[in-house]
Amino acid sequence: MTALTTAARMPAEAAADAYTARHLSVLEGLDAVRKRPGMYVGSTDSRGLQHCLWEIFDNAVDEALAGHCSRIEVTLHADGSAEVRDNGRGIPVDIERKTKLSGVELVMTRLHAGGKFGGGSYTASGGPGPDADFARKAGLRPLGRVAGTGRARKATGTRIRFWPDRQVFLRDARFSFDVVAERARQTAYLVPGLSIIIREEPPGGPGPGEPRAAEFRFDGGISEFCAHLGSGEPVTDPIRLTGSGNFTETIPVLDDRGHMTPTEVERELTVDVAVQWGSGYDTVVRSFVNVIATPHGGTHVAGFERAMVRTLNDQLRAVRLLKNGDEPVTKEDVLEGLVAVVSVRLPEPQFEGQTKEVLGTPAASRIVAQVVGTQLRSYLETPPRGAKQQARSVLEKVVSAARARIAAREHRDNQRRKSALASSSLPAKLVDCRSADDRSELFIVEGDSALGTAKLARDSEFQALLPIRGKILNVQKASLADMLKNAECASIIQVIGAGSGSSFDLDSARYQRIVLMADADVDGSHIRTLLLTLFHRYLRPMLEAGRVFAAVPPLHRVELTNPRKGQQKYRYTYSDAELNRTLLELERRGQRWKEPVQRYKGLGEMDASQLAETTMDPRHRILRRIIIEDAAAATEIFGLLMGTDVAPRRDFIVGGAAELDPSRIDT
Repeated sequence: MTALTTAARMPAEAAADAYTARHLSVLEGLDAVRKRPGMYVGSTDSRGLQHCLWEIFDNAVDEALAGHCSRIEVTLHADGSAEVRDNGRGIPVDIERKTKLSGVELVMTRLHAGGKFGGGSYTASGGPGPDADFARKAGLRPLGRVAGTGRARKATGTRIRFWPDRQVFLRDARFSFDVVAERARQTAYLVPGLSIIIREEPPGGPGPGEPRAAEFRFDGGISEFCAHLGSGEPVTDPIRLTGSGNFTETIPVLDDRGHMTPTEVERELTVDVAVQWGSGYDTVVRSFVNVIATPHGGTHVAGFERAMVRTLNDQLRAVRLLKNGDEPVTKEDVLEGLVAVVSVRLPEPQFEGQTKEVLGTPAASRIVAQVVGTQLRSYLETPPRGAKQQARSVLEKVVSAARARIAAREHRDNQRRKSALASSSLPAKLVDCRSADDRSELFIVEGDSALGTAKLARDSEFQALLPIRGKILNVQKASLADMLKNAECASIIQVIGAGSGSSFDLDSARYQRIVLMADADVDGSHIRTLLLTLFHRYLRPMLEAGRVFAAVPPLHRVELTNPRKGQQKYRYTYSDAELNRTLLELERRGQRWKEPVQRYKGLGEMDASQLAETTMDPRHRILRRIIIEDAAAATEIFGLLMGTDVAPRRDFIVGGAAELDPSRIDT
């Protein structure tokens, strides 16, 4: 490549401010990591700190994958450091000929140094990660040596302790025992027979407090993992789909002179997949490459999904559950209620980015699709003994999901055909507002009595009202078709006007804010929970955008008999504790109030001015914004509290009973 440049003579007075070569910087070695740590570990908060630990932990797991390690111990020390110990082969201690450094010093202080580049040390590994490059050179220290005589002198292994640099990581970044334990459990499923022990020292050192510890070992592999991830009533037992395939790729390989030479190598990719369909509707797909989680999928997941859809379409037509002219089933139909663990192993995988969240190896898609397609077809055509009914149930479940999807689409298409201005396109009970600007709000109101008051209390310019009758359908337990048949759920989706589920279009929503306005009692809380379940399941982008709110109506109204100049006649409180504090304050000031203090049992007991002042007027009201901070945790808690599985919900209630404040029970 030839670069042509032109330069003009600059005036002398501008030379001082000119952009010249002296402004260029070259970052070498670890300086680039310290300058831009987010490029290597994702962030400098607790997530990035955990990623550093995963790099050390994954090196120990690679030893287990190679058959040289059977035990890994992780210790979270009280001083904020983390230690990983394994009984693998250890790190080479002899001198590397090119750098003249010992193997330990080389892998700890140089980028892109390790045993995963040349081919031969590992047949499968997570790839050449930072390998604890985050420690300063001066931070390396020996932790000790293996002691003993006889056979103990032949013991090998690695023990690495990592102290985070607080100049790089945020001061409040911490390792999480629960996160490490979940990763350890996951890895133990993926590497059958590997024992992983997690320990956490209590704050203040080994003396005070009780240390936390957990040990994981699973011999059943990902079949056990699949059963662990499932919830609700299973339709099938875990189905194992295994196989392998070969591919060729050109990679740079270190030659005898230490140079990287492009070389064509033959690779083997091993596929291990476990799937299980349940009676629910949620999908859980966990994917891994050499036991490293790929939460954003990649080519292996793309191949898995493609094979599942193609194979099930072929089988449905073969058994005539799909007839000529019927629409083929889609990925959403196939994955409904499915729990799947997709694991592949291959040497030197190509990841998209240092954090290894997406697999990029192109051949993985083809090989995974071949293995899954062949194995799943064999299961459906010739089921194992006792699994014939399960295989039939899978086909019927997928067809049922497709029919529900088609029915929902037809319903949506019918609604969209109507003019947005036609009165028939919106429920008659909707009390709409006049404008549709950024101030527009839709209040979902409990009951007709509250609706009558809210009509007088609202600002009709930008506040719309939609009444619902009592408690709506629990959509966590219901199918999509049942949800659409429910008048209240259909009205809410229709009024918002942006579709539902995967077709929801946030930009098409008719209102900027949705406000759930229910009574301040147990029934009102239940109604809010049912409404939030509907939003989480079918209108989730509204929650993710922070456009769903809960109104906070007052519980009490204190009427002053002798208000002072400039003082409001009425004081509103929102809890019993706040009421007690308010009355004590008034008593100290020598002010009287009308007895008994009014306690609102519902929104309908307020007159229009009171409802406007306390709940609807943007200048005075209190709203709670409903947001989703952790999508997976939110899905799990909705499934636990609102799903079909009773036993875990009962255990949750019994386990939390001791933490309940009896005085807060509405009797």
